[in-house]
Amino acid sequence: MTDARLLDDLVARGLVQECTDQAGLAARMAEGPITVYNGCDPTADSLHVGNLLGLLVLRRFQEAGHRPLALVGGATGMIGDPSGRSEERNLLDEETLAANVAAIKGQISRILDLSGGPTGGALVDNRDWTEGVSYLDFLREVGKHVTVGTMLARESVKNRMASEHGISYTEFSYMLIQANDFLQLEQAHGCQLQVGGSDQLGNMLGGIDLIRRVRQRPAWALAWPLLTAADGTKLGKTTGARIWLDPARTSPYQLFQHWMATDDRQIGQFLRQFTLLPLTEIDELLAAHEAEPGRRAAQRRLAHEVTALVHGPDEAVTADRVSDLLFGADPTEATATQLAAVGREVPSLALGAGELAGELDLADVLARDEFLVASKGEARRAIAQGGVYLNGARVGEGQALTDGDLLHGRYVLIRKGKKAYGLIDAGANGV
Repeated sequence: MTDARLLDDLVARGLVQECTDQAGLAARMAEGPITVYNGCDPTADSLHVGNLLGLLVLRRFQEAGHRPLALVGGATGMIGDPSGRSEERNLLDEETLAANVAAIKGQISRILDLSGGPTGGALVDNRDWTEGVSYLDFLREVGKHVTVGTMLARESVKNRMASEHGISYTEFSYMLIQANDFLQLEQAHGCQLQVGGSDQLGNMLGGIDLIRRVRQRPAWALAWPLLTAADGTKLGKTTGARIWLDPARTSPYQLFQHWMATDDRQIGQFLRQFTLLPLTEIDELLAAHEAEPGRRAAQRRLAHEVTALVHGPDEAVTADRVSDLLFGADPTEATATQLAAVGREVPSLALGAGELAGELDLADVLARDEFLVASKGEARRAIAQGGVYLNGARVGEGQALTDGDLLHGRYVLIRKGKKAYGLIDAGANGV
């Protein structure tokens, strides 16, 4: 993709709300590869889907021949960014911060190619050039170039000053540290472009101005709109449950289901912004979706593409299959890996070694430790009413559970009613 086409593509995907001197940026990119960076603060041990948007913008630049830098804010994460917040962030201790940084670096490396070469990306941590700098040195090298009036004019600062919580000097200093990040990356890596959400634009402008004053060199910023709900309301960083990139926090199946639940009003936006699919292919998907919206084919493709980006193609296939299994697909056609994944999403009951050497009363199994019902009586009533299914087949009264019911010598998928699933795990060696 040529440089002009890359910027046009970003615009078409709705990823450009603000761009400082877009014509100048296009001219600079036409001269040769540009180094671009996006940052995130390690406030948790996982990134979330909001961070994924920035990583995918870096990925788009990388695939167009440019060099991406993914910054993990080990320094800025210690003080907190006032942008988009109404109150002070809790400060993290150094041990927690270090663990968060290490975890996040692993997630970034799954999205960006860090193998080296002309477009080989790099992971950078602003603590590397911030730690050890004295307060007086920072004021001399950075503070003297920034006026208080400029800092007070930033929208994020004005909003916080007007709030009941106010803003501490710690968070007020955040923009100076982030501006210095841009300067340090320009000096060390020739980085001339920062990308981020529109709430970061003020901080990005501070970096551009600092580079101009200190280095007498041009730099650019590109900001995308903040994510909103389908009705247009803002999605705050701390409102609602986050969808994490760490599979221990949000499993591949849960990530898949998050995108399957995408509102029709946003399916086009999310396909353009959260996948690497060509725009022509997305247009074809949307046309097919409009013709048969009930099939939710566009949502399924979105879910598959994002899950594959975050967790890999195999996990995406498994999540897709688990989704089918929990909505009525034939479990006898599932692989052992897929059934094991089902067991991570629904109640699971482990049977002891040798328990299935004979027969087990199914009602007793369903009620064991309240696996799927509260009592044997409830289990018997559900079976008598035809509401219990074993590996997709309806269970009859008096039916027992035997080793012949095991799938792959290990699993039995039970369903009670339309939606209550449970997985019996008889162990790796079956009986």
